[in-house]
Amino acid sequence: AARGSEPVVARAHHGSVSKSERAVIEDALKAGRLPAVVATSSLELGIDMGSIDLMVQVGCPPSSASGLQRLGRAGHRLDAVSKGVFFPTHRADLLATAVAVRQMRAGRIEATKVPQHPLDVLSQQIVAMVAMADWHTDDLFEVITGASGYTRLPRSAFDAVLDMLSGRYPSDDFAQLRPRLVWDRTTGMLTARQGAQRTAVISGGTIPDRGLFPVFIVGTKDSRVGELDEEMVYESRVGDVISLGASSWRIEEITHDRVLVTPAPGRPGKLPFWHADAQGRSYEMGEAIGTYLREAESARLVEFVGSDVSGFARDNLVAYLTEQLAATGTLPTDRRILVERFRDEIGDWRLVVHAPWGARVTAPWALLVSSELTARLGIDADVMATDDGLVLRLLDTEQDSGWWEALLDALLVDPDDLTSLLTREITRSAIFAAKFRECASRALLLTRNAPGRRTPLWQQRQRSAQLLSVAADYPSFPMVLEAVRECLDDVYDVPALRHVMTSLRDGLIDLEVVETPSASPMAQSQMFSYVSVFMYEADNPLGQQAAALELDQGLLADLLSDADLRSIIPQEAIDAVEVELQWRQPGRVDSVDRLTDLLREVGFQTHDDLASREIDQEIVAEALKSRRAFTVRLTGQEVVAAVEDLPRLRDALGVVLPPEVPLAFTEPVADPVGDLIGRYTRTHGPFSSREVAEHLGLGLALVEQLLRDRKDRGQLRWGRFSAVRPDGQWVDPTVLQRIRRRAAAILRGAQEPVPAQRLCTFLPRWHALGSPGRGPTGVMNAIERLAGYVAAATVWEQDLLPVRVSDYAPHLLDQLTSAGDLIWCGTGRLGASDSLITLVPATHEDLLPPVDDEDLTECEQAVWDIIGGGGGWFFRDIAARLPQQGADCLEAGLWGLVWRSMVTNDSLEPLRRMRRGARPQRARKPMAAPMPGRWSAIHRPSAPDRGLLWAETLLRRHGVVDRTAVAGERIPGGFHALFSVLRRLDDAGRCQQVYAVQGLGGAQFATPAALEQLRQSRASEPVLLAATDPANPLGATVAWPDIDAGRPMRKAGALVLLGDEGPLFYVDASARSLLAWGEPNPDDLGALRELLSQRRERVLIKRVNGDDIFASEWREHLVGAGFRLTPSGLR
Repeated sequence: AARGSEPVVARAHHGSVSKSERAVIEDALKAGRLPAVVATSSLELGIDMGSIDLMVQVGCPPSSASGLQRLGRAGHRLDAVSKGVFFPTHRADLLATAVAVRQMRAGRIEATKVPQHPLDVLSQQIVAMVAMADWHTDDLFEVITGASGYTRLPRSAFDAVLDMLSGRYPSDDFAQLRPRLVWDRTTGMLTARQGAQRTAVISGGTIPDRGLFPVFIVGTKDSRVGELDEEMVYESRVGDVISLGASSWRIEEITHDRVLVTPAPGRPGKLPFWHADAQGRSYEMGEAIGTYLREAESARLVEFVGSDVSGFARDNLVAYLTEQLAATGTLPTDRRILVERFRDEIGDWRLVVHAPWGARVTAPWALLVSSELTARLGIDADVMATDDGLVLRLLDTEQDSGWWEALLDALLVDPDDLTSLLTREITRSAIFAAKFRECASRALLLTRNAPGRRTPLWQQRQRSAQLLSVAADYPSFPMVLEAVRECLDDVYDVPALRHVMTSLRDGLIDLEVVETPSASPMAQSQMFSYVSVFMYEADNPLGQQAAALELDQGLLADLLSDADLRSIIPQEAIDAVEVELQWRQPGRVDSVDRLTDLLREVGFQTHDDLASREIDQEIVAEALKSRRAFTVRLTGQEVVAAVEDLPRLRDALGVVLPPEVPLAFTEPVADPVGDLIGRYTRTHGPFSSREVAEHLGLGLALVEQLLRDRKDRGQLRWGRFSAVRPDGQWVDPTVLQRIRRRAAAILRGAQEPVPAQRLCTFLPRWHALGSPGRGPTGVMNAIERLAGYVAAATVWEQDLLPVRVSDYAPHLLDQLTSAGDLIWCGTGRLGASDSLITLVPATHEDLLPPVDDEDLTECEQAVWDIIGGGGGWFFRDIAARLPQQGADCLEAGLWGLVWRSMVTNDSLEPLRRMRRGARPQRARKPMAAPMPGRWSAIHRPSAPDRGLLWAETLLRRHGVVDRTAVAGERIPGGFHALFSVLRRLDDAGRCQQVYAVQGLGGAQFATPAALEQLRQSRASEPVLLAATDPANPLGATVAWPDIDAGRPMRKAGALVLLGDEGPLFYVDASARSLLAWGEPNPDDLGALRELLSQRRERVLIKRVNGDDIFASEWREHLVGAGFRLTPSGLR
C-alpha cells in the first residue's frame, strides 16, 4: 500500500476484471501479498491460486459439486484438509446450506451431463474443418460421430445442418443468410466459401456474447482494465467513478465500443453489475432437502440438526422449522408438495406451492401451469418459479369462481404429455428467444464484424429476433431444434419433472393444501423473490396506467394504413436503397460466391441484368460450370438462376429444369409463388402490382390478391412514398425503414438542429399568439390545442385563454360547456381557493384524466350515489334527495368528486365562486344553492385509440415532442407509453423522428409544418405568458437562463415575458417581485408595462432581482416605461 493509505485487505476477482488484472491478483494472492480475494464462480475454473487457508462461501452453492469445487481451493495439497465456512444469507438459505454441507461431507455429487448432439457447435466445427480442407460428406460424418457427444447423431440432422450452412433453406425468407460452405450434391464434396475461415476464427467459441464494453485507460492502446455490462454503461455518465478490482476509475469518455477511464485513487466508485443466468438448484440437491425435511419432521429438531452448523445457526434453523410447522402443520418434503394460500395486503389471493426440487424443475412446471390457467380461466396467470416452488397471485373477483379447482388441476401434469406440452410452450417463451440468439451466434448465422470489436447486445437481439420471426414457421430448421433441445435438456430438467409428475399421479408424492392467515416463514422467502422480480423490472406502465393507454393495434393500423410520405422522403433516398437492395454497387459481385449470393438473395437475372452490374463473364461461366447456377427459359428469355432456386421456379412458373440438376434440388417447394413475391418485395423499393406481375410472368389479379394478403399479415405497406410516382405503391416494412433511415441521414446533412432557445420564439408562434381568435370559435380553437392540459382554473381564465382569444370573457367558456361542446374536469385542489382542471372538447373525452374512485368519503359516496346514476343535477335537487346531509357535507362531497375527476358542471361558475370565497346566506335561506349549474358524472367511453389521440394532441400542442415535453403532461405511462404510437405516426408520414432541437435528446418527433416553422428565424413581438403555459418552454424542455437574484419557477399565477433571445422578465404569482435578464431596454419595459396592465388588476412591484425597488437601478427605467411610483412600490 502507498504510504499513509490503508492496506488492501481483499480484491475482487470476476469476469469484468481484465485478464491481465486477474493475473496480478492471482500472483499477489499466491505470493502472500494479498490476504484475500472476493470472487464469483470464476474461481471454479482451473486457476492456480496457490496455498489457500480458508474458503468462505456466501450463500448456498447451487450443487454439492459446485460447493466442493470451491471448497477445494483451500488446502489444495494431497496432505492437506480443505477448510471452508458457509454463511447463509437468510433463513431459507440456512436450510439449503445445512443440507448442502451434509451432501458434501457424504461425497454425494451430481452426475455430469454431457450435452447430446448440440447442432450449433456442430455447425461451427463443420465450418472450421471445411475451411481448412475440403471434405466428403460421408468422411466428415464418420469423423464427427466418433466424438462422444455425437455418437448417435442422426444422419438427417447432419444433412439438415449442411443444408443450412450451404444455403439450402426451407423458405426463400432465409435468403439473406450467408452460406458458409458449398455442397456439390453430385460429388458429395464440401468446400469453403470465401471468408469462411475468417468467420470461424472471429465468431467462433461457445461462450455467449453479452456485448460487454471493454474498459481502457485514456491515452494508451493496450491498457485494458476490465469490462462492463452494456446496461451499466448506458446507466453511467462521464465523470462517474466505477470500481474494477480494488481500484477506482473515473469515466472520461464513452464511445460506441469502449469506455475510457483515468485512475481515481481514494474515491468510492460504483460496483459493476451484470445480468447473469441463474444456475438454479440441482434436482439432487432439492431431493436431499426434501429428504432432510421429511426426516426432521419426525425427529427432535435440536438433535436432528446436529453439529453441521454453529450454535446460533442451529437455533435459528430449529426456530425456522418450528414456526413453519406451527403455520402449516406440516413441511414440504420429497414425498409431499404443500400448496399454501393466503390473502395479501390488498385482499388478493397469493398461492405458494412448496416444492424443493429447484428452479430447473419448477420453471418448466410454472410454464405449463400458467398455460393451463390461461386456457381454462382466460386470465394471464403470472406464475413465478423459484428453487423452492411456485408463486402466483390471483385477483379476488366474483368472476374467479372455480379458479381454486382449476389451479389444483393445473398442477397435475400428465407425465406422458410432458415433453410435447413443454415443446409447444417453450417456443413462445423469452428463454427460447434468448437461447435461439445464442444458438444462431454459435452456428455462425449471426457473426461479429471484426476481431475485438463488440457487437451491441441490443443489435444481436434485433438481428436474432428478425431471424427467429422467419425460422419460427419452420420447426425443422436446425437452430430452432437446437434451441428447443437446449431448453429441454440444458436449462430445464425435464426427466426430473416427469419423475415428480409420475410420482404425483401414482400417489408416491402427496399434494396437501393449507390456508393460512398470512405467509408462512417458507412462503415469505419465496414471496421475497416474487417481489424482487417486479421491483427490478423495466419501467413499463402497469395497472391503471397500462389500461389507460391500451392500444387496439388493429384499429391503429387501420387508422394509419394509407401512408403518404412523399413530402418527407427525398427520391435520392429511395434510389440509394434500391441500389443496395439490387446489388448494383460497382464491384460488389467479384466472385462466384458473391454471384450465387446475388442470385439467391435478389433472384434470377437476365444476361443484360448481369452485364449492367459489370459482372465478369468468367465468373458467370464458372458458376454455371460448377453447377451452382443454371440457365433456364423464363418469360420468353434466358435467365441465370441459383441451383437452390430451380424447384421454386419450376413449381411457381412452370420452368423446365435441366436434366443435370442434382436430385436434392428437385423436391417440391411448399409455397413457391409466395417465396418469389416475398423476395421481390424485400429487394425493391416502392413498386406497383403490375411491375411484380410483369417481372414474374404472373396474372395481375393473382399478384394483387397475394400482395393484399401480405399486407393483411403486416408484411407489406401501401401508400404514397415517391414524389415522382403519384399513384399508390407497395413497399416492404423493412425496406421502408431503410429508406426512412437514409432519408433522415440526408435531411440531417441538410438541416442542422436549432438551439434550444429557439423554442422561446417558436412555441408562441406555433400557438398563434400573434393572431388571437375571437368569440366562441376562438375559444374552441384554443382548447383543441390545449386539450388535456392541466392548469389552475385561475390560470385558464386569466392567462391561457385571454392570450389566445382577444375578446375572451367567462361567458364564452360557459356558453360552450352548457351547450355540451366542452367538458371541464378537476384533477386536484390547489391551495384554499383554486383547483387544477383540464378542458377538452366533447369529442376528445379520451384525454380526460383517470378516475380516482378509491376510498370515497361518506359525503362523497352519498353524492355519487345520486349523480353517478346519470343525468344533470342542480345542487338543490341533490340536497332534496339527501335531506339528512347538511350543505357543508354536500359541498365537500361535490368538491371531493370534482378533484377525483368523477363529476363536472355545465358552467365554470362554481370554480369562480370558490376563488372569490363566496358563501351561501344560510341564515336567510338554509338550503340556498352555493354551487350553481348542473352537476353530472363524467363518463369515459372505451378508447382503443387513446394513445393515438394523445400523440396527435401533443404534436399539435408542442410541435416538437420529446421526453421532456411529455414529462410536463399528465399522461398515463408517460413518454414510454407514447413512443410506439409516435413511431407509427412516423411510419405513416404524419410526423418525423428527427434531431431538430439541440439538447432535447435523440427521440424527437415533429410534424413537417412544425419543422418548417421552427427553422424560420424571424423576429417577433414580446409576449407575456403564464409561466405554466405550454407555449413557454422554460422550466420544461428548456432550462431557465442563469440569474443570481432568484429562481424562476413554473408556478400558477407567475408570468414570463418572452422575447427573441429568450426570457426578458419574470413576474412572480403575487406580482410583487420582478426578475430581469439583460440590460434595461425601453421597448421591452414598455411591452411589460402594457401587457401586465392588461393581465393583472393589481400590480405592486416591490423588488427587482432581489433588490428593494427604491434601491434598485431598475426603478427609474420602470418609471420611464410608465410604471407609477408609490410609497409601497411600483404600480
